[in-house]
Amino acid sequence: MQVVAQESNRLRRFQQQFARALMDPVAGASDEMASLVVQPAFAIYRNTVHKGCIDALQANFPAVTRLVGEQWMRAAAAVFVQANLPRTPMLLEYGEQFAAFLAGFPPAADLPYLSDVARLDRYWTEAHVARDEVPLGADRITVLAPAELARTTLRPHASARWAWFDQQPIFSIWSRNRHDAADTSEMEWRGEGALIVRPVDSVQTTALSHAGAAFLDTCAAGGSLTDAALAALEVDATADLSQLMTGLLTAGAFGQIETAPR
Repeated sequence: MQVVAQESNRLRRFQQQFARALMDPVAGASDEMASLVVQPAFAIYRNTVHKGCIDALQANFPAVTRLVGEQWMRAAAAVFVQANLPRTPMLLEYGEQFAAFLAGFPPAADLPYLSDVARLDRYWTEAHVARDEVPLGADRITVLAPAELARTTLRPHASARWAWFDQQPIFSIWSRNRHDAADTSEMEWRGEGALIVRPVDSVQTTALSHAGAAFLDTCAAGGSLTDAALAALEVDATADLSQLMTGLLTAGAFGQIETAPR
């Protein structure tokens, strides 16, 4: 067993050193890697890995790519890849930190909405690969007595991702560059929310009000329907709670219902 553990540790150490060398063959190479990184084959492999990562980022962030252009996107991706190699073999999931990277990337300073657009691109991917779950139907709510509603909690669907953006129409910017490229109508510059969910087979996207985002936030935190309704009204006293619930249920935003005992 001790021999197996030693071999396992040696393999893990080699993999870590190899990964560092892929990022920076000069500064990242240990003594054990020195003879490897000078080989022409290593340079070819390194370039192939980096190109695959850049290709994956471009594919995983199509709205960002359309906004900035392919050349800008690939240049930014190349910088990102230097410090963020994939953690899993599935490149579909690559880019978890890309939105945060863009928020602090100096060339993106004149595009303050870009990191949030990347965030929605990432949410789309997360919704796409999330586990399957049967969405909660309105019939599960309508049968509840008023007293039961106060003790009921709705759990967001496994694939549901949402966000509220106070200052900018992020959902409109993202949607036009991901889905509605032909829409050239004037965009109202105001806060917007977005809900991205895959209730059945395909990912669905819809605009989300501030009250709707607050409602979902409270549900995700384990709050009751009463708590969620109060949270929604706190951010928008004019919110129509019946219409809000209908919209969320129609979108498939919930996956589970829990009613606490009396």
